Amino acid sequence: MPASTRLSTILSAALTVLAVLGTTLCTPLHAATKDKDGLPRAITPRGELGAAEKATIDVFERSRDSVVFITTSSRVQDFWSRNVFSVPRDSGSGFIWDESGHVVTNYHVIEGASEATVKLADGGEYKCSLVGASPTHDIAVLKIGASYKRAPPVPLGSSNDIRVGQKVYAIGNPFGLDWTLTSGIVSALNRSLSGENGSTVEHLIQTDAAINPGNSGGPLLDSAGRLIGINTAIYSPSGANAGIGFAVPVDTVNRVVPQLIRHGKYVLPALGIRMDDGVNQRLQSILNLKGVVVLRSSTAATLPAAGLKEATFGRNGSITLGDVITAVEGKPITSVSQLAARLDDFKVGDKIKLTVQRQGHSVTLDVVLQADT
Repeated sequence: MPASTRLSTILSAALTVLAVLGTTLCTPLHAATKDKDGLPRAITPRGELGAAEKATIDVFERSRDSVVFITTSSRVQDFWSRNVFSVPRDSGSGFIWDESGHVVTNYHVIEGASEATVKLADGGEYKCSLVGASPTHDIAVLKIGASYKRAPPVPLGSSNDIRVGQKVYAIGNPFGLDWTLTSGIVSALNRSLSGENGSTVEHLIQTDAAINPGNSGGPLLDSAGRLIGINTAIYSPSGANAGIGFAVPVDTVNRVVPQLIRHGKYVLPALGIRMDDGVNQRLQSILNLKGVVVLRSSTAATLPAAGLKEATFGRNGSITLGDVITAVEGKPITSVSQLAARLDDFKVGDKIKLTVQRQGHSVTLDVVLQADT
C-alpha cells in the first residue's frame, strides 16, 4: 500500500476515535448540568425565629421611625463670581425628641455647618433650624418645620440603673448607610473623655456595639427599646469601629435638652469662684497638692456667701493658700475640669457639700450652686 494511502487511512481512523471519545466525554458533562426533573430544589422550612432574634427585630421595628439621618452643608462664595452656594459638609444621626419636631444629635455633627437637613424613615426630607447647643456635653437640638409628617419620639429610659453586661442596640447611619442596626453589651460605666475645648464629659457609657463615623448623634437603646444614651465617640486607631464606643448617658441628655429648648443654651451650675486649670496644675506640682485651688470670687458678693476662702498672692510672687476643694458630695476632685463635671450633676439652686483642705484641716461646707457667669 502506498505511503500516502496508509497516512490517509491512519488520519481517518484517528478522527473516528476522537469523535467517539468526544461524544463519550461530553454526554455525561452535559447531563450533569440538569436536575433530574429540571426543577428548582425544594426549600427546607426554617422554623420559628429564636426569642432573642424576635426581640432584636422588635426593638428595631419599634425604634426605626424615631431615628433620623442628618446631612449638613456649608455656604461658600465663589471667588470670581461672588455667587454663594452650598456644598456638602458631613452626615450623622439623630432622633426625634418630642411631638413638636425637636431632633437631638451631637454638637459635633452640626458644628460649623450653615444648613442641616433631616431625612425621616418614610423618606421625607426637611430643612432644620438650630434651637440650641451645649458643646460641653456634645449635644445639639434641631427643629423640623411644622409641615412634616410627625414621627414618634423615642421612649426615654434611665442611665442610673444601667448594668455592665446588659444588651444594647445602636441605630444610625454609619458611612451614610442609613438605618443600620448594631448590637452589643454595656462594656463599662462612668468613663470620662476630654473634649477639644478642654471640658470633660463624665459618666459616659462604654459599649462594644459597632459604632462608626455617621453613628454620631444616634440613639443607644436598651432591650426594651428605651433611649439610654447618645452615641458620641469611638476609640479607634484606624477611625473605624474597634469595639470601644462611648455614649452620653440619657440622664445627662434629659437634663440638658429641656434647657436648650427653653433658652437656647445650657447654664452650668457653678460655685461663684474663678478657677484656672493651667494655674491649678502648676500649683499642684509646686506645692504637691491634690484638688482645686480657690483663686478668687467671680463677683464681689458670692465668695463670702459660699464660705470659701480664696488664695492671696504677694508682690514678690508668694502665695498663701485659702481653700483647696478636694471632693463634691464625697467624690474626690483632682482637676478643674473634673470639678466642673461633678457640679454638672446638679442644677442651679441645689445645695451641695464641698470638702476642702483649709490650713491643713479637712472642712465640709454647704454651698448653694449659682449660675455660671
